[in-house]
Amino acid sequence: MMVRISRLLLEQIMSHAGSSTDEVCGLLLGHSGCITQARPAANVAPDPARHFELDPAALLAAHKAARADGPAVMGHYHSHPGGCPEPSATDAACAAPDGSLWLIIGHGKARLWIASMGRSEKVTFSEAMLDIM
Repeated sequence: MMVRISRLLLEQIMSHAGSSTDEVCGLLLGHSGCITQARPAANVAPDPARHFELDPAALLAAHKAARADGPAVMGHYHSHPGGCPEPSATDAACAAPDGSLWLIIGHGKARLWIASMGRSEKVTFSEAMLDIM
């Protein structure tokens, strides 16, 4: 799968990811394989230095806006400040196998993943290609 994103939007996400030593997160919004917006959200995890949890109010507001003809919630982004831009064991344990996008930023790089159901009823991630415009 290939997903389009503008260079400017990706730079904004990367800037947000680099703004803290804690994990930062936000929502990816758009349509038809194209991320058109990124909406930063508060990380409400009990230990934000090691985990992320999107603010539920931000997620609900984005879904409500999507139902009112706004952009769809395609997934989210989060940072791994001291790690690689790959899904961690914690990411896999917390993910839903719903086909959502996971843009992970680490070591100054961004990689896009899709969460789906694996063979043993566990979430697996497959890498998707970013088409940076």
